[in-house]
Amino acid sequence: MNQADVGKLDEYMKDPFLFRLYKDIASIGELRAILVDITHACNLRCTGCWFFAEHMDRYKSPTLESDFDAFIERERARGTNSVTVVGGEPSLQLKRLRKFHDAFWTVVVTNGYFKIPMSGLERMSIGISVWGDHETDIRLRGGGKKAVFAKALQNYKDDPRAIWYYTVTPGNVHEIEHVVDQCVANGNYVMFNFYGDLAGAGGQLDHRQGFADARAEIDRMIARHPAKILMTSYVNEVTTTGRLYGERWGHAVCASITPAHELNRERVRNGNFYDAHFRAYNPDLVTTRRCCIGNERDCATCFDTYAHMVWIMTKLEYHLNSKPEFTKWLTTVFLYYLGVRALDFESRVGLVPEIHRRVQAALAQ
Repeated sequence: MNQADVGKLDEYMKDPFLFRLYKDIASIGELRAILVDITHACNLRCTGCWFFAEHMDRYKSPTLESDFDAFIERERARGTNSVTVVGGEPSLQLKRLRKFHDAFWTVVVTNGYFKIPMSGLERMSIGISVWGDHETDIRLRGGGKKAVFAKALQNYKDDPRAIWYYTVTPGNVHEIEHVVDQCVANGNYVMFNFYGDLAGAGGQLDHRQGFADARAEIDRMIARHPAKILMTSYVNEVTTTGRLYGERWGHAVCASITPAHELNRERVRNGNFYDAHFRAYNPDLVTTRRCCIGNERDCATCFDTYAHMVWIMTKLEYHLNSKPEFTKWLTTVFLYYLGVRALDFESRVGLVPEIHRRVQAALAQ
């Protein structure tokens, strides 16, 4: 950071609220994150799931606990402090989840059908997938039979760890309000992802229709539930448009890649930032993949919100040009740290309504 940028940052820090957010993030320091498929098994086969679409289940998780323990120790020695656990279905591996929880800041993404117990896992952030209202969710995730959303609501009633990861489709925008209202009434928080139609189902699921209507409806939900939505309108805009300071989202700019993977050889040479620590591990805990999602997926179909948040986070120098731009950057970083529980969630989540107010003001300028 040059002297001019230091001067700008000093000026922005005169705002007590921004100073508080910045100080909290600085007290944690760098997140050295990885993503891990904890198992190749799942109790559901959701329509278009990227894990099975890219045949990640061909990598079998280790049978010996000693192999799993050795993986944790290798990552601790490497400096890892934050883990996102996916799969497969992580709730099928509670013993190993506890080991991650005890070693790192841990986010687990679950389909919600089986409850992850509270005892011994109190500090874990639990992202619960939902793809639409009950009828839609039964059709897409429950094989037309299992009421997955209803079961998950029951499992995580008033659970402070629970954040619903609502994967929105272009054709189901009319369901957003009712789904969000149910999640909030359940005593939980909400994030949004956006569906990439890997299975080629088309119709209501076709991402090529765009997410303009969904973006507007999500902004309305932020205004409706400002204390419960953990994604700002700025992140909503960047993720759904795939645009940031003249760049277009894709493999060339995504920072959440496995740097040493052979498919990233040209990517790491193109001059764009990437997280040098990050690795995305397959269920065998030995092999890695190109990025969070897989090796073969067209990045134009990736609307992962957290990956887009990291993209924003890499652009500090651009966001320093004005206080409104800096506000958009800082609130993104803060909510990222809050979502992975690197910050004390209970004492910081009360700041979220003011974060939304600040971002709306910044976007209006």
